[in-house]
Amino acid sequence: MSRSLGYFDSEELDRPELNKCPDCECYFASEECPLCGKVCPEEMKAGNRAPVKPPKRKKNTSGRVQFIPWYHTWWFILIMMFVMPIVGVILFFSSPYSKKVKIIGAVLGILYFLLIYMGLGFWLFNMLFSDRDLVNNDISREAYAEKCDDMTVMEFFRAGDSAKGDYITMELTVKERITEYQYHNGETLVYYLCYDPASPNTLILLRDCLLTDQQNFLTGEIIRVWGEGAEETLAGYTSDTSYPCLYMAYAEIIN
Repeated sequence: MSRSLGYFDSEELDRPELNKCPDCECYFASEECPLCGKVCPEEMKAGNRAPVKPPKRKKNTSGRVQFIPWYHTWWFILIMMFVMPIVGVILFFSSPYSKKVKIIGAVLGILYFLLIYMGLGFWLFNMLFSDRDLVNNDISREAYAEKCDDMTVMEFFRAGDSAKGDYITMELTVKERITEYQYHNGETLVYYLCYDPASPNTLILLRDCLLTDQQNFLTGEIIRVWGEGAEETLAGYTSDTSYPCLYMAYAEIIN
């Protein structure tokens, strides 16, 4: 007897009541294989063979076509993740996707909800980019002043990006006080547009970073400042002009 019609199925079929040829893998009732003539060994005879366990069929290879409702499609769930994260998480868990995909989607949705809707992102941003970190407040004023190099505005201009983060002191004349519509710890950010007394056309921007002790300088006052190099753009001020900027940690009025 040759192989059964079920031979072409994805699972191997066994005929425990028949002998099996180890070479041809066909089943027969006689002592010899009808195809190759080989005598059937004892371990391949009916009743002696170990039962064949059919392999487990994987879900993704079952060939079964599954139609997913529109509310469980990946594009709709992603939209809901941005618009209504909690609904997106619920849709992920109730969808027919794999467990791994559900977990990843749910974690991303919960994180997005916490960062955007619960204010966690705003809190992290303020913690990581707090204006208090713009200048070094961990040392005394005397130690801070000792770290600063005396520069003119022109030297600061020429240094460019290399001066960012450097400790600098210079003498300046206040040209204008600028108050931005930004707040830190409930206080308005304050800038001063200044120039070198020896070169009135060379401007520099000061940002008052000691918000608990703002200086309130007047136009025309000559000041000595200590701070750290930076660069900022004042939005809406003289066509978003970018100036060399000094984050002012300490200052005093000279005249």
